[in-house]
Amino acid sequence: MKRLLLAAVAVLAWTGIAAYGAIQGWWLHPIAPRGDTHAFMQAASALAQDQSKGNFALVLLRQGRVDAEQYKPSIDPVDRDTRFPLASMSKWFTAYAVMQQVQAGRLDLDAPVSTYLKQWQLPAGTFDQKQVTIGRLLSHTAGLTDGLGFGDYLPSESLPSLQETLRHPRASSDSTVTIAVGRAPGSGFQYSGGGYLILQALLEDVTGMPFATWMQDSVLGPLGMQRATYAYLAPLDNVSRSFDARGAIVPTYRYAAAGATGLSASARDLVAFAQAQLRTDDGAGALLLHRAALEGMRQPHGRKLGLDIWGLGVALYAPTASGAYVYGHDGANAPAINTSMRINPDNGDAVIVLVTGHPSLATTIGSEWTLWQTGVVDFLSVDRALRSAFVPWLLGLAVIAALWGWRVVRRRSATYFVA
Repeated sequence: MKRLLLAAVAVLAWTGIAAYGAIQGWWLHPIAPRGDTHAFMQAASALAQDQSKGNFALVLLRQGRVDAEQYKPSIDPVDRDTRFPLASMSKWFTAYAVMQQVQAGRLDLDAPVSTYLKQWQLPAGTFDQKQVTIGRLLSHTAGLTDGLGFGDYLPSESLPSLQETLRHPRASSDSTVTIAVGRAPGSGFQYSGGGYLILQALLEDVTGMPFATWMQDSVLGPLGMQRATYAYLAPLDNVSRSFDARGAIVPTYRYAAAGATGLSASARDLVAFAQAQLRTDDGAGALLLHRAALEGMRQPHGRKLGLDIWGLGVALYAPTASGAYVYGHDGANAPAINTSMRINPDNGDAVIVLVTGHPSLATTIGSEWTLWQTGVVDFLSVDRALRSAFVPWLLGLAVIAALWGWRVVRRRSATYFVA
């Protein structure tokens, strides 16, 4: 019985070690040698050539400057100025605008969002809505349980107003969804597209201007993002067409939730935005965020599976050597739109991936870049990391079984000779 108990303890201990090693990236290998930008670019480009069925853009920044870039067209040319829909990466820019208002003293992160809202209020519920603060909306910890996922609209459809979308959002799952508080605010992380629709309304109510107009004048323009727009892409010049996962051309959809999923931008625009995140001074204009505000956005507020995964408007993908985090935002929309931008604050390196024609390629490359940069698996790849531990775990179990069997045979042999 004692030997069986020891064997069970050994199995449990090895299971824990194997799982911990998986999260730490022990069983996965980066697609290129650490520090070798050329090798990473080659490997990522090969992934794009193999998997992308539509348009693709990849830019690597090294110490804040463009070091390599790759553009893969399907039909029309694609270059640094081609506009791509950003999907949920749009939330990062909405968060940036909210933090501008906080920096200017017009908003308080710890204040109830209801203090500032005029055109809409959360429906009454069982939880204290005064605990739904601006900071919690930014970090997906406000207790909203919508899980949106905003659905798209065909070009022939009329877009609903912001208030109509807040009351009756179209979900990408085609299910009926309500933007409401479904759990205690502050009780934990739960991704909420509805929270960013509320933040869009908040910005309109505080600034007194339409959301897209304010963003163009006060965020995108000052950041030098000249091609970025909330306008419908189809009639504009140099835009990426929409493709499904098989590479077939599909309609260019519209989205009613601009603050959550409606921004489009070029690779050049996103380079400018990434460089703005890496500022080391506060002298570049009142409309741009100061260093303290930028660093504040990267402080952990949301946790999942015991990991810090979200700040104020940005995902915290993996810890860096300095104790900071690789941060940024991914996005995905129908039919096969995927985007990723991630920044390593330790060295000023960044990756930008824009895809139409594959539902997850940008996130895959972003995750490979995070592993290549840090040696640590990002939180979006936990399932993949755990799968990578399966073979080492089995080998460890085989060793434990062999040792246990050897001890049993040895004890029996000793008993035989004594007898």
